[in-house]
Parts: sequence; structure tokens; C-alpha cells
Amino acid sequence: MNKMFLAAFAGTLSGVLVTTQLAAPVLAQDGPSSRSTYEYLDLFGNIFERVRADYVEQVDDRELIESAINGMLTSLDPHSSYLPPDAFSDMREQTRGEFGGLGIEVTQEDGFVKVVSPIDDTPAAEAGIMANDFVTHVDGESVLGLTLNEAVELMRGPVGSEIVITIVREGEDPFEVTLVRDTIQIRAVRGRVEGDAVVLRLTTFNQQTFPNLRTEMEEQIAELGGMENVTGVVLDLRNNPGGLLDQAVRVSDAFLEQGEIVSTRGRTPAESDRYNAEPGDIAEGKPIVVLINGGSASASEIVAGALQDHRRAIIVGEKSFGKGSVQTIVPLQGNGAMRLTTARYYTPSGRSIQALGIEPDVIVAQRAAGEELDDGVIPQRSEADLRGSISNDSLTEDELRQLEEERERLEADALLRNDDFQLAYALDVLRGLAVYANR
Repeated sequence: MNKMFLAAFAGTLSGVLVTTQLAAPVLAQDGPSSRSTYEYLDLFGNIFERVRADYVEQVDDRELIESAINGMLTSLDPHSSYLPPDAFSDMREQTRGEFGGLGIEVTQEDGFVKVVSPIDDTPAAEAGIMANDFVTHVDGESVLGLTLNEAVELMRGPVGSEIVITIVREGEDPFEVTLVRDTIQIRAVRGRVEGDAVVLRLTTFNQQTFPNLRTEMEEQIAELGGMENVTGVVLDLRNNPGGLLDQAVRVSDAFLEQGEIVSTRGRTPAESDRYNAEPGDIAEGKPIVVLINGGSASASEIVAGALQDHRRAIIVGEKSFGKGSVQTIVPLQGNGAMRLTTARYYTPSGRSIQALGIEPDVIVAQRAAGEELDDGVIPQRSEADLRGSISNDSLTEDELRQLEEERERLEADALLRNDDFQLAYALDVLRGLAVYANR
């Protein structure tokens, strides 16, 4: 049976991603095992016929049945649902890393659409949509009472078309945001150098994630002149809602030499599995810091949990989302699919993070943009600022140049703290680990 695993959320504005495995098409099931089951099926048939005959307007049989199926599945948990052919096609496109939409990963809470995270370099991210925002209206139409799939469908549309969504954000009055739908091309990994550290920002887990990770790692190491010049690696998983489980396993394996990465446990042995690391660490034992927050979910939590349990990385930031369930995508006749929760996943130590999340080793809240750390503090003066102070003639030109370079690095760190306090803290932890390892 062909299987494909994913790990993410119940829905997106441009497709659907969940911790998932792809199973064989279902055409028929065994008959009910009890008389009461037959009676309830007969009751359903009677209601269906009554609605067809007596409802105030003519109804579409297919839509009625699909709604009934979706109602049955969504009553189980937030991540089980029916995927009509279009939604199923969108989901498969999204796992390939390119799809049409706004670029927001969403779930449902209290009847409204809740933003899990905006995707980098998409219309949603550029418009300032933030994690934990609530979408209450789409083009003036309330989403209250709609299923997540129905709300997502409202937000789909042709590339280049405009959409107005109403946002409710904690501490602010409701406001409207106008977005232009676009083709979302997800660049799964972005790498850069900060000082002598490699920073790898993972935005999602699609089919390109591990190949992108390996390429970016090699490029950043080359920029620093070789692994001997690298103090460590920062894996930035903030606002990463997840994706393909096999990619989460490969990313974890990239930094582990051995041991369990994750296990899944379902109702039956067939729905249970275990994934182990193979020898080889692309960071060659260098210290690793993983950044997470409330928008880090599912596949992101698998990576963070595996590296934390093996003590391969220090986890910095805020508690993750806490989605620890696995959904099976079952293709159905008619080109639709059923998404059904079939298992929970566990970190190597046996932790289920369902509804709990990954707790960071070091809790660091992100400061709001522009928030000053030492507001009103008078700048400090030093001996060198005093008129007529004696110069230091004990340093060579090379030593003076090194001091200047160190001063420039520290000034850059100070600017980074204002721009991204959590990342700056992660880099500080990384340097501390590197100093400790050298000693």
C-alpha cells in the first residue's frame, strides 16, 4: 500500500496540510455489526429523503451527502474532515511546494478561523497578518458557523483577484485587510550567516525541505571558509506549521548519529511505526540551537522534540503549538478523500506533545518591534573618551584590527536584538556552547 506521511495543520488558505499518511482508495466497508447501526443508517436515509422532498428549496444530492460525511468526520476532532476533489488536489500541490492562495496556515477555534502562521514572502506575510489573529469575515461574509474547509474555500480564488478579510487581534479593534491572491511558491529553507554561526530558517516541510537544507548548509559553510570556522547552527522553526513527516525525519536525522527520531502509535499495530536515525551529522557535532514559538507545530515539533530528547540541541523561544496527532488521507471514489486521525506521535523519550507542545529549555519571549531594552539610559563614557587620555601602545596593528572587528560584530548583535530578540538570544546561547566545548 502506497503511503505518504505529512505533519501540519487542519487547513490553509490555499490548501490543506495535516500530519498524514496516504492510503489505498476506499470503495466499500464491511456491513454494520449490530442492529442499532442498521437502525441509525435507516434513520439517516429517512432524513435524507425528507430533506430532498420537503426542504423549502431544491437541494443538490451530492452536496447533501458530502456535507453529511464532513459533519461526521469534523465531529471527531479538529483535524478529521472530508476533502472534495478540489481540496484534495490543492493538498497534493501544496506538498510539492507551489500552490495558489494567500499564504496563511489556519485552524479553527470557537467557530472562527485562527491564523497559525503566515508563510514567508506571501501576500499574507507582507500585509502583516500575524499568528493568533482571527479571521471573522471574508468579503463581508461571516465565517461563523462554517466548517474550516468551507471557510478556506471562501478565501480561494483566481490569482490576481482581491479579497478583503476582517481580522480580530488581541488588544486591538477589528480591522480589514485587503489582499491580492497570488501563486505561493514556498522556499522551504533560507540560510544565512550571522557572525560565525549558520542560521537556517525552515518555513515548511514539503518535498524540497531536506534537499534545500543540505544545499543551504553547504553554501553557508563555504561562505565562512569551512566547518572549522563555524561555531554552530541555529534552526529557526518559528511559525513553521509542519508538512511532510518524512521530511521532518530526514531533517532530524541530518543532525543525529543514532537513536529513535519519532514513533507513531495508533489503534492497531498497522497504524504504528518507528523511525530511527542513521550515522552522519552534517553539523559535525557543532552546537545547535532550535528556535520555536506558538506557531511551530507538528513536523516542527517532531524535529525540536527529537533534538531535545537526544540533547543534541538547546531549544529556545516559546512553547510550541502542541499538535501531536497523525491523520491518514484515504483517497475515495469520485477523486475526493477522507482525512482521518489514526495515531499520535511520540518523541524519543516517549512524550506525547498532543495539546501540550514542546517546552523550550530557555524561555525567551519576542519583544515587539521597536521596543527598547534600556529606554532612557544615559550612554556610558569610557577612559578613551576623556580629553588627554593616555593611548594604549601595547597592541599591534593586527590586534587593533581584530578589536575593531569584534566591536563591529557586537554593534551588529545589538541591532539584531532590536530586530529579532529571540534570534539574538539563540546566537548568544550558541556562542556560549561553543566556548564551553572549546574548553
